[in-house]
This record gives sequence, C-alpha cells and structure tokens, in this order.
Amino acid sequence: MESAAVPAPAATPRDTSAPGEKGLKAGAIGYMSNLVIAVASTAPAYSLATTLGFVVAVAGVGLHAPAVLIVSFIPILFISAGYRYLNLADPDAGTTFAWTTRALGPIMGWINGWAIVLADVIVMASLADIASIYTFKLVGWTAASNSTTAIVIGSVVWIALMTWICYRGIELSARIQAGLLTFECVTLGVFAVTALVDVYSHGAPAGSLHVAIGWFNPFALSLNALIGGVLLGIFIYWGWDSGVAVNEESENPAEGPGRAAVLSTILLVLIYVIVATSAQADAGPHYLINNSNDVLSGLGNRVFGSGILQKLLLFSVLTSASASTQTTILPTARTALSMGAFRALPERFARIHPRYLTPTDSTIWMGAVSIIFYVGLTLVSTNVLGDSISAVGLMIAFYYGMTGFACVWFYRRTIAKGGRDLWMKGVLPFLGGLMLLGAFGFASYQYAQPSYGKTTIFGIGGVFVIGIGALVFGGVLMLVYRVVAPAFFVGETLARRGAHDLVLAGMAQEPASERESIGMPGAGMPDIVIAPDLSNLPKGAAAIDPVTGETYFGPADTKEPVASGGNDDRV
Repeated sequence: MESAAVPAPAATPRDTSAPGEKGLKAGAIGYMSNLVIAVASTAPAYSLATTLGFVVAVAGVGLHAPAVLIVSFIPILFISAGYRYLNLADPDAGTTFAWTTRALGPIMGWINGWAIVLADVIVMASLADIASIYTFKLVGWTAASNSTTAIVIGSVVWIALMTWICYRGIELSARIQAGLLTFECVTLGVFAVTALVDVYSHGAPAGSLHVAIGWFNPFALSLNALIGGVLLGIFIYWGWDSGVAVNEESENPAEGPGRAAVLSTILLVLIYVIVATSAQADAGPHYLINNSNDVLSGLGNRVFGSGILQKLLLFSVLTSASASTQTTILPTARTALSMGAFRALPERFARIHPRYLTPTDSTIWMGAVSIIFYVGLTLVSTNVLGDSISAVGLMIAFYYGMTGFACVWFYRRTIAKGGRDLWMKGVLPFLGGLMLLGAFGFASYQYAQPSYGKTTIFGIGGVFVIGIGALVFGGVLMLVYRVVAPAFFVGETLARRGAHDLVLAGMAQEPASERESIGMPGAGMPDIVIAPDLSNLPKGAAAIDPVTGETYFGPADTKEPVASGGNDDRV
C-alpha cells in the first residue's frame, strides 16, 4: 500500500525586529559586563577633569559642589528606575527609541532616537580630543599636545580604533572596558585617599581646607545657583544607559541590564562625591576654577608630584575618555540598528556581521560621521565645536525626560492599582522626567542669551541655536523620511501599546509553545492591539499579555474561555 507524503508545515517567518531576534549575539555578556559598560560610559575621570571646575565656578556654588553632585544624581536615579521597568517589559536594543514609540507614538520615538544619535556623535568630538591630548601628555610630547593638527590626527585615530573594537564583537568590547574601568577607579581611589591624607597631615598643602558638613547641604544654595550647577551635573552622569543598550546581547536581557543601570548611578554618585570632596579639600575652590578646563592634570602634580602616580592619573583620564569613546559607539550603533529593523531608518542599518554578530553599517556609520563632524567643525571654528558640545546637555535632558514620561504612560494601567508599582513605575520616573524637562526648559532660556557661550547666531546664543536647531532639523528629516518610507510612521512595524495591553498572538488551535512572536515586521504584519473586552479578536485567534505571558481566547471559541484573572486587569 502506498503511503501519502505529508508536507511539512510552513515555517513561521522570523521576526527580525523583535527583541533578541535582530541577529546580535545573545547571551554574550553577563550582569557584571552590563554594570561595567554602564559606569565606563560616563567616563568618571574624564567627566571630573573637564566638568568639576565649571560646577565650582557657577555663581553661588563654590564649596557646595558636592551638594550639587548629590542633587544632580536624584533625577538620574529616578530615570534609571524608568529604564529598568521599560527594559523589563521590552528589552529592545533601541531602548528609548523603541520605548517612546511604544508608549507615545512613532513621532516621539523617532525624535528621541535622533536625539540619542546626535548627542553621541557630538560628544565623540570632545572624548576623542581629550584622549588625543592626554596621549601626547603621557609620553611627554608637549608640542603635539598644543598642536591642533596633531590633536585632530590623534582624535581620528582614536575614533577609528574604538570603532574597530566595537565592530569586532561585544565580548572584546566588554573585556577591554573591564580592564580600563578597574584601572580608572583604583587610580581615582588612590588620588582621593592621598589628597585627604595630605589635607589632614601636619604639612598640609597651601590653600587646602578641612571637609565641612555644609559642603553637602543643597539648601544653602540659591535656586539659580543650584539649577546652574545641576545642568552641568547631569552631563557628568550621562552615559549609564549604555549598559541597557546591550540588553539583547546579555545573559538576562530583561532583568540584568535594568538592574545594572540603577546600581551604576549609585556607584557614580559615590565616585563623584568622594573625588570632588577630596579635590576641593586639597586645592580649594579657586584652584579648581582657575584650572577648570582640566582639574585633574594640575591636581596630579599637586597631590602626587611628578612621579609615576602622576603619570597614572593622566593615564586614567586617557583610559576614561577612550573607554567612553568606545561605549558611546555601542549604544548609538544599536539605536540605529533598532531604527533600521523597524524601518524608521533605511533597512541597511539593521545589517549584522555574520561572524562577529555586531551591527555593521550602524557601527561604521557612527565612526565615520563622528570623524566628519569633528574634523569639519574643527576646520570651521573651534568656538562652534565648543558650543556644540555644550548643547549636548539639551539633548540629554530631552531624551532622558521623555523616557521617564514614556514609562509612566506605558504602565498607566499598572500604576493605577497603587502600591510599589505606583512609585517605581509611576511617581519616580515622572518626577525624574519632570526635573529633566524642567532643566531642558531652563537651560534653553539660559543658552539663548547672547552672552552665553562662544558664538552668537542672529543675536541668539549659539548653544541654543545649535541644540534646538539640531532637534528641529531632525524633525524635518523625519517628515521627509515619513514620505519616503511611511511604514514605521503609520504603525506597521512598531505599534503603540502599554503594559498589559493585549496583542494578537496567533491562532487558538496552536500550542502555546508554538505561538507566533509578537512585534511582527518580519512576519509581514504589525502588533495588533486587542481591546480589553476582546471585541476585535478574530474568531479562532488568541491574544497575549506580553508582560505576564497570559493567553486569552474569545468566549465563543471551543477552547477554554478567557484566561483566569484576565478581566481583572482590564480597564
């Protein structure tokens, strides 16, 4: 008797845009690597070297710089809670881009993605510049450290090198970060202890001060002084979210990166307050103000002399800037990757290297655009370059603040129940977003004054024109791309939804283990949000809660009725 051939069932198309499905190397790094990348991205030594003096110099701050750093930490901590819970629900490498699209729609998502890319490209100029200068200082090549041509060449080499490392694989990047960060933190620790020992010894250096409790009291500051200092303090903390951007390559993508983000902000405030206090005690505020462009270089000579420890402090700033250069490329490339996967950018940005499993076009474009931007503005005007770097604070406050609001809106049904969720997913992210967007508005007013910054454009401060102008220009690009490729903007590739919104999961007759993945551009259809009463659920189909994994069937189906407890969660 002949047997009939049974055709194999057709394979479900793989959704190449869903979290974990973009082709990145899953499970490549663990929790400690997430934490290392988060802390290293802020470049603690570099940030202190280039910003501490300016914080002290803000009118009315002076000895209260440690208090300013503590207050600056508060909105960052609140926003990190938002990152943790958004990542828990949607561990997408696009982070803020993907989350604000989910919660607030494609226009807000695209603008936030643009703000991330823009901020990272601009700050690469400063990071590479510092890495180049400190390289020459470390080897004693004074002429090169004072030569614009030599500095530009060195900066281009640093950007190219770090781009290559990121291209070669996430594991190599993480191992290098761990080594550089360990050296940096140990050196800063030795510096802080040595400085404080000197202050309290019999031969205390001239201008030194004993630590006073008033240094840590923000209520001793006027509101203008506090806000002016906090605007700079926010920049010092920026970068910890890079540890979340590698979520799809992490061992526990939903939980680990978010926890690392919160812990990294706590570690950073400890590092910053301890080092700032010791620096201020050893040299006093006037010294820090007079050496505001690079406080650690001068303090190294003061605390360590001209020996090996002073060289190590210089090397720590070099490693800090170089590590941050690398970790700035990582999240930007992954934001562009996610935007390409969801067709918010050309799909070529979603390409993955077949061997290294890293973004190819996204990483190369990030490095190339950073070099072009840096070299171009250096040739045009170093003043314009300086004001561009100052304008980065606007972009940081904007996309961090919008992420806080996105968390609140995404979890709006959950936080309505009160309890811990109300605080962790609602109140804290909302307050963080409110503080940062308030800082955005205040800074915009300050930056618009003709006397602010190094340039004036049409009678308006150049920092404001560059910062706000760049965001507006992004809006124009978005409108153009919406005409060229409308799929993302009409919700075909990344639909709006909130936590516990039901989405179409698959046909009811399929076993739960074989349900189609949601978030389905690769499968030819978008997330379809199902009404709480299942009124738009197709007959024979199922809906799934993406957060809890619960499956819901229409009451008219032959299978079981709506899942137990399902209606309790619907508003």
